[in-house]
Amino acid sequence: MRRSPGTRLAWLPADGPPDAFPSLGQALQEPNGLLAAGGDLSPGRLLAAYGRGIFPWYSPGQEILWWAPDPREVLRPERFHISRSLARALRLGGEAAAPAARLEYAEDQAFEAVIDACAAPRSTESGTWITPAMRAAYCALHALGHAHSIEVRRGGTLIGGVYGVQLGGVFFGESMFSAAANGSKFALEYLCRTRRGGTVRLIDCQFATPHLRSLGSEALARGEFAARLRGLVTPAAAHIA
Repeated sequence: MRRSPGTRLAWLPADGPPDAFPSLGQALQEPNGLLAAGGDLSPGRLLAAYGRGIFPWYSPGQEILWWAPDPREVLRPERFHISRSLARALRLGGEAAAPAARLEYAEDQAFEAVIDACAAPRSTESGTWITPAMRAAYCALHALGHAHSIEVRRGGTLIGGVYGVQLGGVFFGESMFSAAANGSKFALEYLCRTRRGGTVRLIDCQFATPHLRSLGSEALARGEFAARLRGLVTPAAAHIA
């Protein structure tokens, strides 16, 4: 692993203070943003991490790894890009559509179903990072009112969704899925449409992908992202109520 000069990977003891993360500047350059290992997935630690711009991501069998990449991929709700094909799909699923074709949206009605769909095997991936421990951790955050899901159904069948953690004016997207064409896009479009100019000012996408870029995501330098968090995430938002 290539490190920044004078930098080493920090170890977090499981019984240590939940907010005892190193400064973001200590993250490795390669792999990009790896900041610390260890700790646990307790609600208090997760909220402390997200409030600082840090998130967990690791493979089954690994220690818990904590990340803060530079740059950070984000999506501003008002800049969500709707392509011609997506606009047409949205029209075909609009209120005038037949019941079997109409898109139906809901929030926090099927959180576990969404996270399970996100964890399901995909043809383009060999495994999933949503381990049973990660699933349990986000379900616990959901029960506390900090993790949320957007669900999209057609004809009563769940065809897409997204879940993440919201603190203040930031929605930290964790994963999304499609069980039909455009399923995840429908969910993200709904999130942006219903939140822009209101409760969500920034959606954290973590890393850039061609899919996210096609929807309008952009890169922020890690320092700029951290500064945005300080303005959008109040201390009261990043704690267990």
